[in-house]
Amino acid sequence: MLVDDTHEVSELYGVWQLKKNYGKEYYGIVRSTFLINEDGYIEQEWRGVKVNGHVDEVVAALTT
Repeated sequence: MLVDDTHEVSELYGVWQLKKNYGKEYYGIVRSTFLINEDGYIEQEWRGVKVNGHVDEVVAALTT
């Protein structure tokens, strides 16, 4: 979990994006999960995450 009030890290990871909802455009976070190894490298990423089943996907990636 990360608090990123200035969007600095969000922009680096490409998750601060223009979104549309009911015809309105605004910037916001695209729900994403990143699996980062002990050396700080991204091992796996999930973008546009939906809640149902996501935890199972992450746990499976952690246990393989």
